[in-house]
Amino acid sequence: MAFLKQFPSTTRRRFLKGAGLVSAAAVTNAAVGSFPIPAIAQAQEVTMISDENNGAALDALRAIAAGFGKEAGVKVVINNMDHEAHKTAIRNYLVAGAPDVCSWFSGNRMRAFVKRGLFDDISDLVEKEKYKDVLGATIGAVTEDGKQYGLPTGGTLWGMFYRKDVFEQYGLTVPKTAEEFMAYGDKCKTAGITPVAMGTKELWPAAGWFDQMNLRINGLDKHMALMNGEMSYLDPALTPVFDQWEAMISKGFFTPNHTSFGWQEAAALLAQKKAGMMNLGAFLRSAFTEADLPQLAYATFPVLDAKVGHFEEFSVNSIHIPAKAKNKQGAREFLAYFYRPENLATYLEPGGNVPPRNDLPASKDPLVNIAVETMKTVQGTSQYYDRDSDPDMAQAGLVGFQEFMAKPDRRKAILTRLEGTRKRIYKI
Repeated sequence: MAFLKQFPSTTRRRFLKGAGLVSAAAVTNAAVGSFPIPAIAQAQEVTMISDENNGAALDALRAIAAGFGKEAGVKVVINNMDHEAHKTAIRNYLVAGAPDVCSWFSGNRMRAFVKRGLFDDISDLVEKEKYKDVLGATIGAVTEDGKQYGLPTGGTLWGMFYRKDVFEQYGLTVPKTAEEFMAYGDKCKTAGITPVAMGTKELWPAAGWFDQMNLRINGLDKHMALMNGEMSYLDPALTPVFDQWEAMISKGFFTPNHTSFGWQEAAALLAQKKAGMMNLGAFLRSAFTEADLPQLAYATFPVLDAKVGHFEEFSVNSIHIPAKAKNKQGAREFLAYFYRPENLATYLEPGGNVPPRNDLPASKDPLVNIAVETMKTVQGTSQYYDRDSDPDMAQAGLVGFQEFMAKPDRRKAILTRLEGTRKRIYKI
């Protein structure tokens, strides 16, 4: 799903203090957001399955759950799963054994479950709490056929991260064009460091590199046509994308044996000054020590065709109520509490997520504030390959792009295979 600018110049409003949002009523009269707490909700616990890999963010989520429990008299049980394992598990638990609340992704990844009737319509909550007033265009990420099936939690602006001290040490400059990027890569190689840290063990980082290059060479409309199955993987428009990518691979610009590295292990190479840059989201900050975090900086992906507009990858995570949840009223009450500005801000801060609400305070993390400012200049956004594509097409693409990075000589066979998958899935 592509959507336009989300952060107009007036979005960073003054923080609304929690004391002004809720009353200090006793638990028996407490309200979560605008929802009174009925006896049936008080009698049942609320269960949530999350996929939070950031320990500090998970602690914040648990603290929010405890706060809700104290105010509403309802116990919230947080069951946290490994992020990658959750991608498989959710397909099963939404059908049998659904929790009351779960973490997931917006856009097409959400839509796949909506079409199967596995996410609850929460338009009533969105309307009651007037969330559209504070979410702006971001509401589109969780909207299908005019109805909302989740709430956006935090956005990730993808780009090129680097250490300022490493760039200073080796006399490197942020590459802004294709030519500058190739020169940057050569200079890194001469200095004995890898130009780009890359770990494709989890597959998706390779797809993210493809997205960035395709957006820079073909623009948003063609990129989304490919994501929506409307464009062939054998289309000549993709030739320069893979030509430039192959040139980078052949020059050894990426981490050797990257298929053996997870993204966290690759991020550690950046933190340890063994690599110059990394294409990821600000969550890679988890690989840095607190002492080193001030050295972490962000730059947009280089311009590969000056005639193409400014489009970025901006993916939005989300939180949902499964259609088969047992305590849907309790789940709505918990979501309203979780989504209060002060609570959402506390949860988002550790992971460096871009806030979806426009009434949160400025972040303590300068990378988040840079992302907010960058989004003001963006002409449009995609989310991420595996969020924008049909799930089965996405899986085939993830495998194919990892294979291409390891064996670029297989390009024709890989793209032919992906084209066959596209025709099968979209019944072409």
